[in-house]
Amino acid sequence: MTKWLLSLILNAIALVAVAQLFDGFHIDTFGIALLASFIISILNAVVKPLLIILTLPITLLSLGLFLFVINAITLMLTQEFLGSGFVIESFGLAVMAAIVISLINLVLNKLIRDTLLTSK
Repeated sequence: MTKWLLSLILNAIALVAVAQLFDGFHIDTFGIALLASFIISILNAVVKPLLIILTLPITLLSLGLFLFVINAITLMLTQEFLGSGFVIESFGLAVMAAIVISLINLVLNKLIRDTLLTSK
């Protein structure tokens, strides 16, 4: 449970960072970012596996890069659920945001894991 909460917080931080990087990506508050992170986690558990199965041939042909498009779709779905507090102006921006969010999450998770391992 705590790992999931930590993941939500780290993802919210990544969303806020992306909102600072791109003009067309807007998040009103950190609370909205947390809520968006929660919705993304639900979509990743329910919708993303279905999308991966349906798009498996193109995902294999693209050597997995199509997964960024699937992540962008989940971001756009999150925008639809949240409304005006979470805005992504274009699908291309959602793809770029998905790439940057993945990189930020990779770095944050590595930092947290290294910090936890060295503190034990």
